[in-house]
Amino acid sequence: MKRIQLAILSVFVVISSFSQTPISQLIDHPALKHASVGVCVKDLETGGVIVSHNGDKSLTPASVMKLVTTATALEIFGADYRYTTLLALDATNPNRILVIGSGDPTLGSDVFGGNPYELLSGWTKKILEKNDKEKVWQIYVADELFGYDGISPEWTWIDMGNYYASGTYGISIFDNSYKIFFDTTDPNSCPKIIRTDPEMKSIRFTNFLKTNTSGRDNGYIYGIPFSNDRILRGDIPAGRRSFSIKGDIPDPGLLLGEQLADRFRRQGIHVDLVQTARIDYISRYCTRESMPYRIGEILDQRQSRMLSDIIRETNENSNNHFAEHLLRAIGRKSNPNIYSDPLTEGIDAIGKFWKQKGIDTQSLIMKDGSGLAPQNAVSPEFLCEVLRYMNNKSENKSAFFDSLPKAGLDGTLKSFLKGTKLEGKIAAKSGSIGGVQCYAGYLMDGRKKYAFAVMVNKFNDTRSEVRSAIEKFLLSL
Repeated sequence: MKRIQLAILSVFVVISSFSQTPISQLIDHPALKHASVGVCVKDLETGGVIVSHNGDKSLTPASVMKLVTTATALEIFGADYRYTTLLALDATNPNRILVIGSGDPTLGSDVFGGNPYELLSGWTKKILEKNDKEKVWQIYVADELFGYDGISPEWTWIDMGNYYASGTYGISIFDNSYKIFFDTTDPNSCPKIIRTDPEMKSIRFTNFLKTNTSGRDNGYIYGIPFSNDRILRGDIPAGRRSFSIKGDIPDPGLLLGEQLADRFRRQGIHVDLVQTARIDYISRYCTRESMPYRIGEILDQRQSRMLSDIIRETNENSNNHFAEHLLRAIGRKSNPNIYSDPLTEGIDAIGKFWKQKGIDTQSLIMKDGSGLAPQNAVSPEFLCEVLRYMNNKSENKSAFFDSLPKAGLDGTLKSFLKGTKLEGKIAAKSGSIGGVQCYAGYLMDGRKKYAFAVMVNKFNDTRSEVRSAIEKFLLSL
């Protein structure tokens, strides 16, 4: 009798263990009790479904949306594409220096190493060659290519003004962000503002910052584009003589012009006026008149890094600034009229592109290119199909795959699955905003070659618990 009971118990244990499939273990995880979960895992080559749960449901992707933006940009422009910014003289005014923006997000950027100010030094030398002691120059920064609605209308107030929500314009400089430095050694006062880098002569701060003993950076900068008024809130670590947080440059084109004028003046070059195209653009918006300059002699053509490098930075380090420029570049290529909205044009172009490739786009709701807008939505199924297309049909397959951080090794995945059997065998994009944790990419483990997307929305446990649950799911495939 005892043997029969043991045999029945053994069978029950085996059945129970098989009933706990990888997907059921994920969706039944305590950290995901009240969450919305979507999962798609497909064989990369055949498209055969390995695992699916709510695969057709639109969920908030956070930065996983960058996969859609970067894949489309690669397909439309090619991996070797470079932005070109011009330094030229105005054919209608020989005393006016033109800086013609092409939407290059890398001007003065430090993400690739090198000196961010080399651009200004190089252009100063070019003007010195044209200068004489009697000449008085004007600087006109033509930054109108993307218009001046530099942010998505769906971004939240808590994000605007911070570096990760910087505006997107025809001219970008220093990643459109600055650092503000504080002295927090006085326990009886608000953090003392020391300086900004680069120097921001016109910006005005209202300081409500406090200090903390946790050592955490909880400081936020609030402000809208083209306003020099910024409000500082939150708290930053106490006891620091120089602690910095990063904000969004309100008017990058004007800052570039002012920085260039300062360089000129230090070299004895006279400058009496610095302007951007913004006022002219606004005054002509209803009439759609052409802009009041004409490119004459070109003094310098400043090319960006190749698009493959820009996309690698976008995906590996989840660079919102680069992603937003890519989306608007797509939009402006789709409709070159500078008075059309490149954000809307880019979103429409992306939807049309993937629909033409035979992929169902009904689940795709784009509000930006970076994933910062909470209203973004996409299904795991759509992400899997984009990933499969880029692997199976794209001439840019290598550039796209190489742009994705590798689990346990690179960028935003450096600690994900580290020390496990999948370290280095997953190339994927992560995404996280409030209540959202997602991963989508490729699993390459021997004969297992999968495209996958795991999306978790509205979880109520800690983010680390959710990440751990997703890791266990991927390890169990």
